[in-house]
Amino acid sequence: MENTQYIEAFLDALFLEQGLSENTIAAYRSDLEKFEHFITEQGDAKQILEVTSQDIEQYLAYRVDKGLKSKSNARAISALKRFYLYWVREKQIEQTPLATIAQPKTTQSLPKTLSEQEVEDLLSAPDCDDPLGLRDKAMLELLYATGLRVSELVGLRMEQINLRQAVVLVRGKGGKERLVPMGEEALHWIEQFLKKGRSLLVKHATDFVFPSKRGIGMTRQTFWHRIKHYAILANVKSPLSPHTLRHAFATHLLNHGADLRVVQMMLGHSDLSTTQIYTHVASERLKSLHQQHHPRA
Repeated sequence: MENTQYIEAFLDALFLEQGLSENTIAAYRSDLEKFEHFITEQGDAKQILEVTSQDIEQYLAYRVDKGLKSKSNARAISALKRFYLYWVREKQIEQTPLATIAQPKTTQSLPKTLSEQEVEDLLSAPDCDDPLGLRDKAMLELLYATGLRVSELVGLRMEQINLRQAVVLVRGKGGKERLVPMGEEALHWIEQFLKKGRSLLVKHATDFVFPSKRGIGMTRQTFWHRIKHYAILANVKSPLSPHTLRHAFATHLLNHGADLRVVQMMLGHSDLSTTQIYTHVASERLKSLHQQHHPRA
C-alpha cells in the first residue's frame, strides 16, 4: 500500500472501532500527514512502515527547530504511537519505532475564562427582537448553563431537548451520551426561541434546534464569530476562545461549591484529572480576591 493508504486505513479503524469525532480524526490525519510529508522529503524517501526510531527522533528535532510547542509535539507523538501500535496489531510490522521515544513534558495551561459579570454582559448583548438575536441568546444561555462543547451545541437536534424535564441529552466524544440540566433561564430562552424565532429561520425541513440564517445546521466557526461579535458589543476585554463559556460554566460552579465529580459528569470528561484543572482556576480566583480585599494580604 501507499503511505496515504496506510494512514486512511488506520483512521477508518479509529472511526469504526472507537467512534471518535470528525474533529479528532481530522487532528490525527493532520499529524500523520505532516510526518508522512517529512519522511518523503528525506533523501531515501522511506515507506511509512519502514521508519526507525532514529527517523522519529529526526522528525522531533525538526519540529523543535521550527519552534513548535511541547504540547503540539506531545500530540504528534501520541498520534504516531497509536498509528504504529495499530500496524503492530495488524501484524504489518513487528514493533513500533516509538518504543524508546519518551513523551515530552508539557505544562498544563489554565483555561481562559470570564468573570460572572462579563458573562452577564455577554449574555445580554443579543437583540432578542430579531430571530437571529433570539437564537443566539438561547444558544449562549444554554452554553453557559450546561457547559456544552460548541460542536455539541450546534449539533443539537430537537429530540435531544426535553423541555418538560429541562434537560439536554448530549452526544459527546466517542458517541458517549450524558444528561445535563439546563436551568430555568436557559429553558426560558429556548422556549421563547422555539415559539417566536425558529420558524422564521427554518426554510427547509430540519431537526437542528438552532438553524443558521440559511435554515440549515450551523457550523462551529459561524457560532464562534457570533460570540466574538457579542463580545465586542458587550465590551468584554478578556481573551475568548470557542470554549470560553464552557470554562466559565465549570469555574463558576466550583466557585459556588459544586462537587468536582458532578462537574466532571456534566462536562462529559472521562477522566477526573481533566476536570481538576478548573480547581486551579477557582483557587487562583480565590487568591486574587484574598489579595484584593484582605487587610493583611
